Amino acid sequence: MHVNKDFVYLSDDALNGLGITPAEVADAIELALRDKIAGRLHTAPKSAIMPGDGRYMMSTLAVGDRERLTVLKAVTVTTVGARLGLPAINGSIMAMDADTGMLKAIIDANWVTAVRTAALSTVAARRLANPASTSVAFIGTGVQAHSHLAAFAELFPLTEVRAFGRGQTNRDKLCHVAQEMGLRAVAAQTPEEALRGADLVVTSVTLDYTIKPFLDAGWMKPRSFAAITDLGIPWHQDSMSAFGTLVIDDQDQEDSIEKKLAPPELVQTDLTGLLRGTPAIAHDPDKPNCFAFRGIALGDYAATALVVERAQTRHAGLKVPPNDAG
Repeated sequence: MHVNKDFVYLSDDALNGLGITPAEVADAIELALRDKIAGRLHTAPKSAIMPGDGRYMMSTLAVGDRERLTVLKAVTVTTVGARLGLPAINGSIMAMDADTGMLKAIIDANWVTAVRTAALSTVAARRLANPASTSVAFIGTGVQAHSHLAAFAELFPLTEVRAFGRGQTNRDKLCHVAQEMGLRAVAAQTPEEALRGADLVVTSVTLDYTIKPFLDAGWMKPRSFAAITDLGIPWHQDSMSAFGTLVIDDQDQEDSIEKKLAPPELVQTDLTGLLRGTPAIAHDPDKPNCFAFRGIALGDYAATALVVERAQTRHAGLKVPPNDAG
């Protein structure tokens, strides 16, 4: 139990130095999902505001009985940052003692947002993707493409990366990283070229509903898997019936949001249902599978709890004493 007014500040650089692997974050999310099923983790639906000018603001809130933590994250996704030489995603996380409400840590949100998103995809991919997958196609080549490449390279025997994105600099950077990992890298000229024949697909375009859909699920081959991290914005909604299995992250959250990730009648279950095995999913070997998600408080909580525990073990971060904290 934390009863003091001191807390620790953990920067993204400090988080990178903790040595936490993508698989560890995915395992932490699976544990959090089981805690939620058992009533030991309590979450609120993600809140989001899109006020215009390419800005997307969101927050998540969760309380866990196992770690006795309250975790609150607030993030802004904006194109303004890129023009100023800043990351497109910026935000902070507060980790508080769940019993006393005292602040335990302030954490930069960029690393957590990147790895927990890829870890959510990993949890679904462990159950919906072909374990022998060797190729992955990225539509959108920013931060999420890099985090998913790292996560999927741990999970699958990858040999080829395909990249399609509007920005040549980001696309070339992703291809370079793939080549340094010993993978064949292909800069696709069209999104259809990227998707056709790929075993895995990750879409992470800018969160902007003015973008006209340009992806067709019918381009995907049987038994392939798509991780849709961008609210389904680039996908033709009427093509999603091509997916044999379509899973979302949280049904209660989805019910509370007007703009849906996918046609509701196509959604078979969410992550908790996928772990429970209810309803039972009969995989169609002649169709691709899909995990579409907008991000959930549970993912941020699991990654943050892992960070707090690892930082305490390694005495990492900058300790802020009460007088400096005001």
